[in-house]
Amino acid sequence: MALAIASSAISSFPIREVPRNSLAPGKVAAKLPGRWKSLNATKGGVSSICEPLPPDRPLWFPGSSPPDWLDGSLPGDFGFDPLGLGSDPELLKWFAQAELIHGRWAMLAVAGILIPEWLESLGFIENFSWYDAGAREYFADPTTLFVVQLALMGWVEGRRWVDMINPGCVDIEPTLPHKNKPKPDVGYPGGLWFDPFMWGRGSPEPVMVLRTKEIKNGRLAMLAFVGFCFQATYTGQGPMENLMCHIADPGHCNIFSAFTSQ
Repeated sequence: MALAIASSAISSFPIREVPRNSLAPGKVAAKLPGRWKSLNATKGGVSSICEPLPPDRPLWFPGSSPPDWLDGSLPGDFGFDPLGLGSDPELLKWFAQAELIHGRWAMLAVAGILIPEWLESLGFIENFSWYDAGAREYFADPTTLFVVQLALMGWVEGRRWVDMINPGCVDIEPTLPHKNKPKPDVGYPGGLWFDPFMWGRGSPEPVMVLRTKEIKNGRLAMLAFVGFCFQATYTGQGPMENLMCHIADPGHCNIFSAFTSQ
């Protein structure tokens, strides 16, 4: 629960923005005393929208040297890859997309757990438990729901896979006169359906800031969901119940209680 609450706070932390100057594609700006110098980026760019951050960008460990394949062009890139898993450019693209999608699903999952439990505390829902929600009876039997979900998710994931191979080939943006379509960028379809307020359009700097906030919240949501699972396993209660118990008795209702005998 604390991780879920912290996600909104962490995302508001200031992120270093690249000064608004003209950068050629595949270049990264490095700040030197009194002027700006362009250096060649280390890879062709996983994102077609965001510009790589300068070499003095924030890193996961201050003073450390990021690996060559993490040049700051990915949202949420803080130079952390101790095992070298992203040294292959193709694998790096896949890992970036996998993390992005998992983070989005985790944010939906955390919201789907916290909101109903909060509504139950207000009396709008009765006997809610996210942990055994799959065992309840719904408008259709479990087999039908599983088959429908498998078909729908397979269709969506298939289109996403094809879009990774050939960016822009599954574009559903309507063609309107005197209006340019957004530039294909895998994982960020944008346009009328996915970006009606056009927050993801424009200069690269604010786009990188928004995408970094999203991936930060997604990472915290993934950790929060793992925490929810451990809470439900050890306490048999939901995150809101655990939070209320912790507030009422923080000395006894905490993470260390799981490792002590009842």
